[in-house]
Amino acid sequence: MCGPMNTEERITRLEEAFTHLQEHVGQQDKVILELRESLDRMRREWDTLRRSARSETGQESPPFDERPPHY
Repeated sequence: MCGPMNTEERITRLEEAFTHLQEHVGQQDKVILELRESLDRMRREWDTLRRSARSETGQESPPFDERPPHY
């Protein structure tokens, strides 16, 4: 069994852990930014589709959860 770590070993392990966490947070930031850009793009596409549907029908589009008239 190893004895207790000396101060230098503890600092080295803490620095390694900190470096790992910094890299992990950087990767998460990148993914979050990509998701945000994707969400913004989908919102723009959705708005375009809604405007197109309104201009074709001349009215507000029905809600998607509304049952069709034949029910």
